[in-house]
Amino acid sequence: MIRFIHTGDLHLGLQFKDVAFHRDKAENRRLELWNTFERIVYKAIEDDVDFLFIAGDLFEEEYFTLGDMKRVRDNLAKASDVRTIITAGNHDPLRGNSLYNRVDWPEYVTIFAAGGIEKKEFVDKGVLVYGYSWDTVENREDILEELPDLDEKRINILIIHGDLLDRNSVYLPLDRNLDKVGFDYIGLGHIHKPTIYSNTMAYCGSPEPLDFGEIGPRGIIEGTIDENGTNIEFTPFSKRMFLERRLEIDEDMGYVDIMDELKTIDEESERTINLYRVILKGVVNRDVNLDLEDMARDLGEYFYYIELIDETTMDYDLEALEAANRDNIVGYFIREMKDRGLEDRLTRDALYIGLDVLMKG
Repeated sequence: MIRFIHTGDLHLGLQFKDVAFHRDKAENRRLELWNTFERIVYKAIEDDVDFLFIAGDLFEEEYFTLGDMKRVRDNLAKASDVRTIITAGNHDPLRGNSLYNRVDWPEYVTIFAAGGIEKKEFVDKGVLVYGYSWDTVENREDILEELPDLDEKRINILIIHGDLLDRNSVYLPLDRNLDKVGFDYIGLGHIHKPTIYSNTMAYCGSPEPLDFGEIGPRGIIEGTIDENGTNIEFTPFSKRMFLERRLEIDEDMGYVDIMDELKTIDEESERTINLYRVILKGVVNRDVNLDLEDMARDLGEYFYYIELIDETTMDYDLEALEAANRDNIVGYFIREMKDRGLEDRLTRDALYIGLDVLMKG
């Protein structure tokens, strides 16, 4: 039996320049990417796994330095009983001037060369690992045409960075039937959402989420392969999560009511470590001023990070609005909705949404 950890898309060195959160939080996230990489290596050592697979985009080529690369090497050097397998992706392509080529690696670290699918045999483990490294930032190659015949007497594993979701992708489009070829495991990189397609094929996703486009748990894939087959599971491993919540507001709520609801939108243990985006929905009282920046600042002691998005509808003075628009479509619409009964929440919400459209049109 062999045991492995599958990771990828760590994006070490990422500067978080385009994120909405403040610079101090961005710098903290940059350091946390390193911390999580080091925790993964430590877990591989502690769990006595046979292989650590890194399926591309280990680092950001634009920002990474030789010193950073040596830091990666020195961390992996600690895992002397673990075979670390690295394939390059579109953010860390392995070309002539790549930092991968400027560091002396321990013999137990394997970095697959670019130029096609390569095979490495680990005789003591009875394992053949096939890998594919990028040397460009875009790639439309059909790698299924390159797949060699597999050795049924060995455990066959493929580690590759590519796009299983879009056949027209410029990021190495992969066939959805790749897991039918016969590999005992296919460790995929590139898509940041962890996805297990079958017992033999999975995207590990990014172990740390990078922005609010990556909502929810992030982590690694852990697995075993023996004579009975392959077993894998997703293990949450990120230090923080990006989370999105919705708060429904009604016209009876004052500013303090809204703030109290926001302060308790999640458990304290979650609020103080994760990054939140809260979308305000519903109808807001016309006397309440939703200054989102001030509100987020006041909520700072309750959240590690929070940003607010206002998708509310204004509470209109219906009597005054109807009187001023008695003979036009606005007045007709108000009377029609009143006849339907504004005590019904759905009817009342529909009235406010409709008025928003009519008044802005």
